[in-house]
Amino acid sequence: MSEPIQAPQISTDVKYETIARFPDYAEAQAVVDQLSDKEFDVSTIKIVGEGLRSEEFVTGRMTKGRAALAGLGSGAWFGLFIGILFGLFAPGFGLLSIMLWSVVIGAIWGAIFGFVAHLATGGKRDFKSLKTMAAETYLVQVQASRADEAMSVLGR
Repeated sequence: MSEPIQAPQISTDVKYETIARFPDYAEAQAVVDQLSDKEFDVSTIKIVGEGLRSEEFVTGRMTKGRAALAGLGSGAWFGLFIGILFGLFAPGFGLLSIMLWSVVIGAIWGAIFGFVAHLATGGKRDFKSLKTMAAETYLVQVQASRADEAMSVLGR
């Protein structure tokens, strides 16, 4: 009989002390890694991002043709998936034929939907972009009862 896996309990009552402050996440992560390498109980540590902001990187222009092409690609993948499913349950027909027609039909409908979806924006969003969250500062915090020990392990 299997036992259900319990998620670790995260208490909000525990007090934390900041032992380090960094401008980027990689440096904060490196400090936690140092503590881990020295056998410090890392379950008492958290990395906190302060000054969160949303960043959007514009990666290119979106035209009707590019929208249709992107839709064509996703439609083809969806068609392939559907073709494989139909092919598994239709043994009397050629698997390759079913998959090929599913890809073609999926690509056509994907291109149509991609084109129409872009057309529906009315030119208000004619670009592609990637969104991400970033912080101005990253704090390495340790439970207050273990903060002095963490500082001595780090030699600070």
